Amino acid sequence: MTTFDNRKDAAEKKFAHDAELQFKAGARRNKLLGQWAAGQMGLSGAEAEAYAKSVVMADFEEAGDEDVFRKVRKDLDAAKAEVSDHVLRRTMDELMAKAIEEIKNAG
Repeated sequence: MTTFDNRKDAAEKKFAHDAELQFKAGARRNKLLGQWAAGQMGLSGAEAEAYAKSVVMADFEEAGDEDVFRKVRKDLDAAKAEVSDHVLRRTMDELMAKAIEEIKNAG
């Protein structure tokens, strides 16, 4: 194997690892977001956990975070929870950072 092949293999492995980390972090962030939103809507216990799972599943509708944002925004509005778009997006960002940190520390 040449040095070029070794570099190529290393780059491919890093890309795959980074993609896996991003997927896991996104799923974890969405669960945390669902739990946070459930609290904003006054849900607890099994209802809160079921809602958190529904937020995770919402992320499979399309690429990116907009599908999750729309779902949570709609549900917060329906529950008359007073959370601005800015606070929701900031919370999504903060929870993504937390999820990445949790995954890195677990590994």
